[in-house]
Amino acid sequence: MVPARRGGAGDTFGGPGALGVAAAAISEDDAEFGERGPCRWARAALVFGGPLPSAGVATLILLRHARSAANGSGILAGRSAGVGLDETGAGQAAGLVDRLAGVPLREVVVSPLQRCQETVAGLVAQRELSPVVEPDLVEVDYGQWTGRKISELTEEPLWRVVQQHPSAAVFPDGEGLAQVQARAVAAVRAWDRRLADDEVWLACTHGDVIKAVLADALGMHLDAFQRIVVDPCSVSVVRYTRTRPFVVKVNDTGGDVSALVPPKSSEASDAVVGGSTGGA
Repeated sequence: MVPARRGGAGDTFGGPGALGVAAAAISEDDAEFGERGPCRWARAALVFGGPLPSAGVATLILLRHARSAANGSGILAGRSAGVGLDETGAGQAAGLVDRLAGVPLREVVVSPLQRCQETVAGLVAQRELSPVVEPDLVEVDYGQWTGRKISELTEEPLWRVVQQHPSAAVFPDGEGLAQVQARAVAAVRAWDRRLADDEVWLACTHGDVIKAVLADALGMHLDAFQRIVVDPCSVSVVRYTRTRPFVVKVNDTGGDVSALVPPKSSEASDAVVGGSTGGA
């Protein structure tokens, strides 16, 4: 994950093909209607000429991997093989068993990289679950930036683009952050549609990937995603409904998170008028 300064404003979706075309049309519609317009995914369905995707009210826990040896050394690990957790990270991962003790997990989905698999190892062993590897939740391909010290990367001209206009950032011999958001959002929404109402599932992935998913769920342009902080072993929570996503938690590094277990409600896609009463 590339550390962030506080950033500016930009584009939620990007990438080639039909998704990019849909994104452009949706962006134009947003400019005209703002919050008064139909929901983004309803508009996407119109662009694609198909029905709305079926959606339950499952709850997604986005877990960033615990601190890795590269994190502790100030190295941008990217997709490097053999990057595991350091001693601090191992302790963070061990604490997940208690932190999530009150949360029933239907599925645990994980990035292919070692640091993510080590993060959930104790949790899935305790639950007798088999984690499923999801390639589209892998770390950003930072290309030539991979394996370099963050302190060196801050001197690169691209650093300013990553901080201020990430939707335009494409890493040398790597991928663009707009591509990262497109693949990650598509992956989490596809997994979410497989689950029943009121089920909870966990995806263990990487900082910039989680920030991209949260920016989409919050309706933020991708250029604002550096405003989101996602610490090692933090939990962020999103519920996708037919009308909108609800962002329940962001960057929670505390103790018991059992309050995020969803309520039984036939109107789970409706916001509470006057504000939530405090239950998740």
